[in-house]
Amino acid sequence: MVSENDVLAALSRVVDPDLKMDIVRLRMVKDVKVEGDKVFFTLELTTPACPYNQQLQDEARAAVASIKGVRDVEMKVSSRVWSAKPSAEGFENIRNVVAVASGKGGVGKSTVAVNLALALLRSGARVGLVDADIYGPTIPKILKIASIPGKGSEGRILPARSVHGLSVVSMGLFMQDDSPVIWRGPLVASAVKQLITEIDWGELDYLVVDLPPGTGDASLTLAQTIPLSGVVIVTTPQEAAATIAAKALRMFRRLGIPILGIVENMSYFICPHCGGRSEIFGESVVENMAAVHETTVLARLPLIPEIGLHHDRGDPIVYSMPDSVPARLFMELAGRVAARISVLAHSEVAGGR
Repeated sequence: MVSENDVLAALSRVVDPDLKMDIVRLRMVKDVKVEGDKVFFTLELTTPACPYNQQLQDEARAAVASIKGVRDVEMKVSSRVWSAKPSAEGFENIRNVVAVASGKGGVGKSTVAVNLALALLRSGARVGLVDADIYGPTIPKILKIASIPGKGSEGRILPARSVHGLSVVSMGLFMQDDSPVIWRGPLVASAVKQLITEIDWGELDYLVVDLPPGTGDASLTLAQTIPLSGVVIVTTPQEAAATIAAKALRMFRRLGIPILGIVENMSYFICPHCGGRSEIFGESVVENMAAVHETTVLARLPLIPEIGLHHDRGDPIVYSMPDSVPARLFMELAGRVAARISVLAHSEVAGGR
């Protein structure tokens, strides 16, 4: 006679590759039930963007099926995103806040932020996006959002919605076109905090924040104001860009903010005619930069015309060309970011935070 303990014992042999612990101890196994030779249970992943989703499903099903006396296995799969965000007033319904930052402008930071948010959304997570780049808010144009959000419950502002279902807020929705913003860091930080805390987001798994470029007082004050789960640094392959990106990385680390990793954008060029690959900016120094700063390269994204073309049309490539190489790379990036956050959340719980 198969028992629930037999099922749990079998599942304890399945180890999460990122968290380095079995799924039973991680409390990812729920609702175990045995009816004769049939076993029912739920596998609750730490994020719908889990890069080992299929592997864990296959191993869990195989482990239970290997129990003597079991003929049928019915497994449901769900997810509950773990939080790695410091507690802070106004952020109670947001499980994780992920900043996307760069040492300088012109490296494709906003493109990465938008497609990362959309990739997390495609994976099944509840996602919001804040365009905190007060000086140059481009996300409304990238997502074809022109309307100012209305009011929700208790007078709080409702976020705008992209056609993809992404909740979005940007200072660009509250400004006249081409109006310059001449604000110092503390005022920028106050405005961005309002953009986040005075919005009726509902429940979010991830809030992606596109920070202003650079390491000036605006970025510094924002980093100290928003309870970040971690930051993704965007750079291009050249030594000059990577050097400035490393400066931003060190700033966040000194503030005690976890570095989720580095995205090397425009890493190589793919010819639209022959499909050939060329490192047009020369040999990259980003891998060495990551090693020096004890972090990882999360993704190397190509420079191809389609990304810019769909960007300008307001139709990001993650949704417009889901089977393309860049879209797959953005989905992999989302999985790695989500996995890194799960690891941080687990280490904080284990450390007794």
